[in-house]
Amino acid sequence: MSEKKSLNSKIAELDHQVEWFYSDDFELEEAVDKYKTAAKLAREIEQDLDKLKNEIEVLAEDFSK
Repeated sequence: MSEKKSLNSKIAELDHQVEWFYSDDFELEEAVDKYKTAAKLAREIEQDLDKLKNEIEVLAEDFSK
């Protein structure tokens, strides 16, 4: 069973992956795979943020009653 990563660790990982594109280690042959990996991670982050937003909206609604 894989361990779920925290939102902060996913964001840090995405930052690291994006930095690779600007580094001296950049290689065009690897760029497509790295881009796909970063895009997948960005989608996961977006889903996590949507879940958090929904939870906050529910809590805000509960407190407004």
